[in-house]
Amino acid sequence: MTLPNQFKKENIQNILIYHYVEELISDFTDYSNESFFDEDITLTELPFLLRIRFVDKSTQKDLVRLFKVSDGYASKILRKFEDKGYIKRKEDPQSRRRKIVELTDKGTEKTDEILNHINEWEMQHASKMSPDEMESLKNLLFRFLN
Repeated sequence: MTLPNQFKKENIQNILIYHYVEELISDFTDYSNESFFDEDITLTELPFLLRIRFVDKSTQKDLVRLFKVSDGYASKILRKFEDKGYIKRKEDPQSRRRKIVELTDKGTEKTDEILNHINEWEMQHASKMSPDEMESLKNLLFRFLN
């Protein structure tokens, strides 16, 4: 990753975390466009499938709130995932109107592929750090977001 000119070591404390996040997203997008092509899922849909994998009892409403998208857009993505066999929707026993979205075995396999891709990207950057530094970074990011 090549940082823009305003990212200078002597200026490190004046760079907003937002800008780092922006650069990470841009770098991941570039990496994905070069090395991850999947005709079944786009980079914009990818976070939806990953969220379903890692959240218990995710619903369409939960995804709408989390990703700040319309019900229609979320419904379109979920319908696509359902048609591809990645998810299934089942009735919530506590509320019949609510549908819980779950991964199928095929969806788990697909998210495994995606996670391998993400891990490869992470490892490219982690190779510039010691394991302790990487652990510290993750701990700090966790604290920052909590």
